[in-house]
Amino acid sequence: MARKSHIHSKIFVLDTNVLMHDPSSLFHFEEHDIFLPMITLEELDNNKKGMTEVARNARQASRFLDEIVTGAQTAMEDGFPLSINDRNCSGRLFLQTKQMNGELPAGMPTSKADNQIISVVMHLQQQYPKREVILVSKDINMRIKARALGYAAEDYFNDKVLEDTDLLYTGLKALPQDFWEHHGKGMESWQEAGHTFYRIKGPLCSSLMINEFVYFEYDNPFHAIVRELNGNTAVLETVKDFTHLKHSVWGITARNREQNFALNLLMNPDVDFITLLGQAGTGKTLLTLASALTQTLDHKLYSEIIMTRVTVPVGEDIGFLPGTEEEKMAPWMGALEDNLDVLNKTDDNAGDWGRAATQDLIRSRVKIKSLNFMRGRTFLNKFLIIDEAQNLTPKQMKTLVTRAGPGTKVVCLGNIAQIDTPYLTEGSSGLTYVVDRFKGWEHSGHVTLMRGERSRLADYAAEVL
Repeated sequence: MARKSHIHSKIFVLDTNVLMHDPSSLFHFEEHDIFLPMITLEELDNNKKGMTEVARNARQASRFLDEIVTGAQTAMEDGFPLSINDRNCSGRLFLQTKQMNGELPAGMPTSKADNQIISVVMHLQQQYPKREVILVSKDINMRIKARALGYAAEDYFNDKVLEDTDLLYTGLKALPQDFWEHHGKGMESWQEAGHTFYRIKGPLCSSLMINEFVYFEYDNPFHAIVRELNGNTAVLETVKDFTHLKHSVWGITARNREQNFALNLLMNPDVDFITLLGQAGTGKTLLTLASALTQTLDHKLYSEIIMTRVTVPVGEDIGFLPGTEEEKMAPWMGALEDNLDVLNKTDDNAGDWGRAATQDLIRSRVKIKSLNFMRGRTFLNKFLIIDEAQNLTPKQMKTLVTRAGPGTKVVCLGNIAQIDTPYLTEGSSGLTYVVDRFKGWEHSGHVTLMRGERSRLADYAAEVL
């Protein structure tokens, strides 16, 4: 490891959980060297069996390691170049070939895998005093232990879409009070198919995104969506007012500005991919289902509604469930049932028989599917709703969204403050990932719903608890 030219590059010692979280992490350390302790390889081996995401990743990490080691024509001591297959990382991979015992404090048992990795970090730092040796681990306690002994330790950050989720794109922007003074000069306005368009010029236009909603809440309130962008020129289209009863969707009207924006996206056939974020009770599922039913049963745009969600329990798991795929998913779909009850009560004149008939019709058009059987499927002309999407990894999210065939609309709902999956954080959730990657595409839209509309009790609880 005595390459003189790389005296300034760092040595990263990887914990097993980094490789099991993201196997391609091996290629994300640029010019720095990676060191894998033997215990890391042992743990990879112990975790490779099974069909879980972790086991899959362990197997993929082993395949990458095999590729790196077999393709190299170098001696073991010189390390293996990580730049195989034109990957742009110039560092090398080193494997532990001999016993490395850093002096651990008396109370730390050397039999524990974590402590063995820390002792490797200690040994390397003594061996290369001029280079920075850093432990990379997803395990918080292990990082604390390493820091307590005076060694550098970091989380693996490469998969984080954003450092701070407060910076996540919200899909809406408040216009300043002096907006028209700076952007109203030479403004063009026209009407097309019942919609009003404005072409404006000004400094704010460069910071807008396609399909972002803008609102001006001073005298003459103005709510619009960005349709075209060209340098410092933008075309805005006024939004349809779904707060009004005559525009109600399956009997549901928007109760606030964000819900109105969300319905504008949901009812727009040109928007294929929609993400709705918001805490409990903001109306995500209700608005989505109402627009799905209207477009499936009334407008016949879609042939059926498919609803799926990640089955992560909040408490202890209740064990195996009897029945078909639909019946097994039923306990997870309480949210769907509750919302269908609300939607079914909107028609007062139908009477009990009418309501029962509607309920059967709705049930025949709403299919509940499990995520586990999504590989290899293609959905044609379907309205696909992915609920609780914050519990998906970016890879699972990709698997799901790429199921969409022609004429399918995909809507992802979730609340990134409520993640139940281990290893996922607000920054690395698949929902955060798609919101960030899809912003600005002309066939996608995103709204963060702000206000809870459940009840005064739920609002107060969300605030004080």
